[in-house]
Amino acid sequence: MNFEIPPGLTDLLQEFTVTVLREKPADLVEFAAQYFTKLNDSKTSKTAGRRGVKFSEPSETDEPMQTDSDEDFTPPELPKNRYNRRKSVSAERYDPEADDDDTEERVVFPKSDDQRKRLQAAVKNILIFRALDQEQMQEVLDAMFEKKTQPGEHIIEQGDDGDNFYVVDQGVYQIHVNNKNVGAYDNQGSFGELALMYNTPRAATIISASEGIIWALDRSSFRRIVLKNAARKRKVYENLLESVPMLASLTPYERMNLADALVRRTYNAGDQIIRQGDEGDGCYFVESGVVRIAMKSQVGNIKSM
Repeated sequence: MNFEIPPGLTDLLQEFTVTVLREKPADLVEFAAQYFTKLNDSKTSKTAGRRGVKFSEPSETDEPMQTDSDEDFTPPELPKNRYNRRKSVSAERYDPEADDDDTEERVVFPKSDDQRKRLQAAVKNILIFRALDQEQMQEVLDAMFEKKTQPGEHIIEQGDDGDNFYVVDQGVYQIHVNNKNVGAYDNQGSFGELALMYNTPRAATIISASEGIIWALDRSSFRRIVLKNAARKRKVYENLLESVPMLASLTPYERMNLADALVRRTYNAGDQIIRQGDEGDGCYFVESGVVRIAMKSQVGNIKSM
């Protein structure tokens, strides 16, 4: 499936990202609703009859925001030019569903037990890894390499093209947009995925404010492991949802969004998935296997459905 990015969408999302990083709202969904409602009201009153996304007039130095990263670093025994800053690659377009080349060599950086333990803790809550199964997640861990940072070091530079996705292990990293500090990552977080996903230039400069450690995943591995597997997972789940009668009225776009929201859970024989009387916390779709449905009557009898 090949989607065209509508004109103005990248700027819209990047401006919103800058605002989130600056304001640090407690409720992101409510903040987003208010932000876009206000933006729409402003656009309606100021640009009636005009089309496209419009913000207040940017200065000549304004550039889009994106929490990305890209910097010269030299992991042990790697070609020095492998991670030099990329230039003029933003025209490249990557479609994971059209990429059927699975012959690329797997990248593995040896790690000590302590390094692997720290890395596993650092990536535990990274949203973009949610679609990966255990084997794919291990492949991500194998492909990531450690980089130690020093105070004042620029991890990425606004306007550069992105080569790597970064996960914070230790340290504080400031986010600068147009030479203004708009936020920071404090001993946790990740940045760099947007440039790799959408081929847009780095929209922020990330500067190390202390000694620290970050983990990097190169562009090729990120696309091969994360994006391609996410696209495959989406296709499988879209086919699953198409077979559910109660969802027959969904449009293909709605079905795709629902497929992206699904999280796989694995159960063993005899495990209880839900219990009668408990508060509902989600909807379940059976991808494979057999489940038994039992209901307790008012007199206490249990009947299999």
